[in-house]
Amino acid sequence: MIIVLLGYMGSGKSTLGKELASVLNYNFLDLDDFISEKENTTITDLFQSKGEIYFRKKETHYLSEIIDQLDNIVLSLGGGTPCYSNNMNLINSNSNVVSFYLKLSIPLLSKRLFAAKVDRPLISHINSEEDMLEFVGKHLFERSPYYMTAKHTISTDNQSLKQVLENILTYLI
Repeated sequence: MIIVLLGYMGSGKSTLGKELASVLNYNFLDLDDFISEKENTTITDLFQSKGEIYFRKKETHYLSEIIDQLDNIVLSLGGGTPCYSNNMNLINSNSNVVSFYLKLSIPLLSKRLFAAKVDRPLISHINSEEDMLEFVGKHLFERSPYYMTAKHTISTDNQSLKQVLENILTYLI
């Protein structure tokens, strides 16, 4: 089985994914890291040198490769992955894949992201918590229809890592 975690940046996909993989004795794979390794460059450099269209095509290519060739993995997607190409159909049409949307409220996402904005080029220019709230709100409004096509939605507000992990495991048993 392939367990796909999706959601907005800062929703905890990587942190939770590593824990879930450990509990299930699966491998953890971050799609952006996989792309970076295959393309031998960082995602930021790939965007700058080849552009977003090239990146999105490669993202779909590698997502398809992972789904077709790997098993027993927890896969963390980039925040934009579900919104491009046919990626959610690719994920949801495969009987070996179970997808989870990690849903976190806009205020909590904004607070997390503002505290960690230096590590995220997309939001590093945002200078106030109010601007972050507005940015995240607009982005989530655009992306939510894609995120909501995941097979399961897990609300992570006020949930510990252990609680979210237990919620996911109940769907898998």
